Amino acid sequence: MAGRLSVSDPNSFSQPEICVVKRIHLNLTVNFALHLLSGSIDLSVEKKSKTESKSLVLDTKDLTIEQITNAVTGATLDYTLGEPVESFGSKLEVILNDPDTECMTVRIKYKTSSEASALQWLAPEQTAGKKHPYLFSQCQAIHARSIMPCQDTPAVKAPYTAEIRAPAELVVLMSAVRNGTEADASNSTLTVHRFEQKVPIPSYLTAIVVGALESRKIGPRSHVWSEKELVDKAAYEFAETEEMLKAGEDVLSPYIWGVYDLIVLPPSFPFGGMENPCITFVTPTLLAGDRSLASVIAHEIAHSWTGNLVTNANWEHFWLNEGHTVYLERKIAARMAGETERHFEAVGGWKDLQAAVDSFSPGHAHTHLVPDLTGVDPDDAFSAVPYEKGFTLLFYLETLLGGAEVFEAWLRHYVNHFQYKSLTTDEWRHLLYDYFADKKDLLDSVDWDAWLYAPGMPPVQPNYDLTLADACVSLSRRWLEAPLNKLDQFSGDDVKTMNSRQLRELLALLLVEEPLPIAKLEAMDTLYGFSAMMNAEIRFRWLRLGLRARWQRAVGPALHMVTEQGRMKFTRPLYRDLFAWEESRARAVATFEKNKGFMHSTTAGLVAKDLESNTPK
Repeated sequence: MAGRLSVSDPNSFSQPEICVVKRIHLNLTVNFALHLLSGSIDLSVEKKSKTESKSLVLDTKDLTIEQITNAVTGATLDYTLGEPVESFGSKLEVILNDPDTECMTVRIKYKTSSEASALQWLAPEQTAGKKHPYLFSQCQAIHARSIMPCQDTPAVKAPYTAEIRAPAELVVLMSAVRNGTEADASNSTLTVHRFEQKVPIPSYLTAIVVGALESRKIGPRSHVWSEKELVDKAAYEFAETEEMLKAGEDVLSPYIWGVYDLIVLPPSFPFGGMENPCITFVTPTLLAGDRSLASVIAHEIAHSWTGNLVTNANWEHFWLNEGHTVYLERKIAARMAGETERHFEAVGGWKDLQAAVDSFSPGHAHTHLVPDLTGVDPDDAFSAVPYEKGFTLLFYLETLLGGAEVFEAWLRHYVNHFQYKSLTTDEWRHLLYDYFADKKDLLDSVDWDAWLYAPGMPPVQPNYDLTLADACVSLSRRWLEAPLNKLDQFSGDDVKTMNSRQLRELLALLLVEEPLPIAKLEAMDTLYGFSAMMNAEIRFRWLRLGLRARWQRAVGPALHMVTEQGRMKFTRPLYRDLFAWEESRARAVATFEKNKGFMHSTTAGLVAKDLESNTPK
């Protein structure tokens, strides 16, 4: 196992404390035929230590380095490229031959691999329109190094500009403000797209998408983009975006990024959403038709402050991004739908946390809020733990320190203090103690070691308002306790007044119990019509209930769901459930082997590990 790659970040070779990247310019051509990006990157760097800064250390992964020069003088710079280290790539060390100059710009001419882990290339037949190819990136957590040489640590934040050449019939979007297009003077089949991101961002927020895209305006600062087959449906689904933005501003501060656009990506996108600045990436599994899954957008909007503006210093402190973002997301929900909605979402989050802890095992190191990621690919540690355990800590502190208004004021202070910066958990806690200096005794009463560095569930379970959850609990108990000969006590009216979030909670409650008899599932489906529901969150939980009950009718739809979309939240648990049942195991493996080439590389890699780790010995 690899050791810690640098002093400040176990997953990055870069040494920003010696020489740090301050500005980036990309000049790249998109080559669909060869599945690669080629061109150059200019890195404006600042030497932090005159005695040590003779070299610039960068992260790379599967890149072909063709030439490195001083961008101003044209002088060639010597460099060394280390051997690959597991999933972390290779260390690139550039010798800076002008020791008396504090700042300089390094130009690296390079090209990516056709297997770059950050990029997914789709053939026309894999798209909705079936006519044009498609490209999208996913750089979080440590994949930016596969599309550009960079200091691939969230501790380093830099503004960037870009010139991207792509086929003239396609649209290019990036995590930046669009800054015009023009025909490529040297190749009439290409168009040059220019971008500028003025706000310093970490490398993992660099993003690109290229495809046959259309947009619809959904607010004064927002458009939604997708292939034309989905764009009108997406415009309806995300019509509340501006309201969510205003709610976020009401809780914290003005939105600084100018544009807030959304793009609905192809189904293989591995996450629910990705908070790339100016252009949030979202999965088409959010298109439920009733806006019931739009809370994911509130989460990505919240990242505009917590994650993008204020950032974890490395992936061991990922909870600083996600715990605060879930907290703010639920504050937005409270602004829009009332405080009981915030508590209801927190109740569901607690169950998601329990499921994540159980998936790893309660004593697993990855269930620490601040895990040790020495030699660990952050993708392997990804789960609901930093999201929900982090939120629970913040909610607990809210109740301990004076309530919602008091803690909102603290959150504003936190964002204002650390904006444009990256931080560790110790720095967060120091500011908390400084802000609440008059409540030191209360803070000292917190079992910080148990919250931050112990595995398993949090040491305290908050008392949430159960107003919206009570109906779900009551109905779930009735189904669990009903004798098989008395199922006629149920009717379709049981769920008539429940919204889709309550139906999700009902199924989530049943999932944490012993598997239901198939007869009960059949009766439930007849009365409530779960199998026919298009809401992906409901369908996912319903299929898991069926697989755990060893219901043959669930196998086909579950195999369909793991192939029609690639969102890891759904795909990985369904594959695990299919694999756990001996009768569906062979079909699960065959389905994975047949379709893994169409999956995002991150998803395919993690599903393969899931199946391998659960193979009977």
